[in-house]
Amino acid sequence: MTMLPSLLRVLLVDDHTLVLDGLQARLELEGNIDIIATASNGLEALEKAKELQPDLVLMDVSMPILNGLEATKRFKAEQPNVKILMLSMHNDKEYILSLIQSGANGYVLKDVSSEELVQAINTVCQGGTYFSSGASDSLFSLAASPKQSDDLTKREVAVLKALAAGLSNKEIAQLLNISVRTVETHRQNLKNKLDIHTSAGLIKYALANQLIE
Repeated sequence: MTMLPSLLRVLLVDDHTLVLDGLQARLELEGNIDIIATASNGLEALEKAKELQPDLVLMDVSMPILNGLEATKRFKAEQPNVKILMLSMHNDKEYILSLIQSGANGYVLKDVSSEELVQAINTVCQGGTYFSSGASDSLFSLAASPKQSDDLTKREVAVLKALAAGLSNKEIAQLLNISVRTVETHRQNLKNKLDIHTSAGLIKYALANQLIE
């Protein structure tokens, strides 16, 4: 991970003024965080980011004019060096998967503690990824596995679900905070244990055994 700059320049984006005010008041208590501006939608955020060059954009998902998902795609295309941390009330796997695929560096639910939010900001600014436990549980909740999956580890099941959901090795590594090589190892273990030797076969297995919908 990269070294943290002495002061993290953060742009807050949410369409609710009270939320912005609360976030700004709390985060400014941190000695290493500087809230350089706020915005009420994704388009305004893109314009302010071009001018102010923040280190990180802390952004809501549901906003008018340009929502968080579309704004993230544009940030990654137009300002790829800016880190994007999503803050949302939506604990929905479709939201989370879409944002991972659009390039978000993290996803935090609005019910997290302020301490966890600060941890997420620092982690993402250091070059890592951060997904709050509620967001991860939504994607990879381990319901009762079918009998033929009993010999799979929890991490192997998580990797299998992510593969079946269409995530790349790199995206899975970011989501689970493991290396790409470790993901590749889990994929090979899955193929060996299940005697399935293609990615398409793994996806078919996951669907047939209701590991994903």
